[in-house]
Amino acid sequence: MSKFVFVYHGGSAPESQEAGEAVMAAWMSWFGELGAAIIDGGNPTGDAKTVGAGGSVTDGGGANPITGYSLIEASSLDAAVDLAKGCPILTGGGSVEVAATHEM
Repeated sequence: MSKFVFVYHGGSAPESQEAGEAVMAAWMSWFGELGAAIIDGGNPTGDAKTVGAGGSVTDGGGANPITGYSLIEASSLDAAVDLAKGCPILTGGGSVEVAATHEM
């Protein structure tokens, strides 16, 4: 099995407590479906700064800042992509970037 990082971009914030509870339930349901594939469910991200060449620093995470991440185990990149297709962020207008990690 290989390890993959799911990097979440975008999505929308819930507009009420009830909507927030529904979003959390959707995420927990999806994590349940992933089962043992989850290495680390991750977390949402907050404020960011980007460090560039020469030490330049800009506010924000660039053109498409991350809003969260998870670490997953799967047999291949295609298998990891299939797992990502069920992610609740997709229903909120977000996207999931799926990247293989390399052991060093």
